[in-house]
Amino acid sequence: MSDYFQVIAHYQVKTGEIETVAGLLRKLADASRQEPGNLAYDYFQDFSDPAHLVILERYISAEHFTEHRESPHFRSLGLEQIIPRLESRQVEMYSSPPA
Repeated sequence: MSDYFQVIAHYQVKTGEIETVAGLLRKLADASRQEPGNLAYDYFQDFSDPAHLVILERYISAEHFTEHRESPHFRSLGLEQIIPRLESRQVEMYSSPPA
């Protein structure tokens, strides 16, 4: 197994904001996938609760995730535009276990 850093984020979107958040998340995903340390950035909508979005991010290392969180696109799209449209947000972080 190769080493990597996995992030799983759960977003509960405010009523009436789902389409806006989905559009912003699409832009954030596109920009994030271009980062040198990003291995994958995907997001999904819950069938039973459309306001629940799950984001799966994978990076080469925790340092690359930190760089992602400091990027202009994360600050503009994520912090300034997406997060204020959420009811709640839970972020889980995992690293590969030692071999």
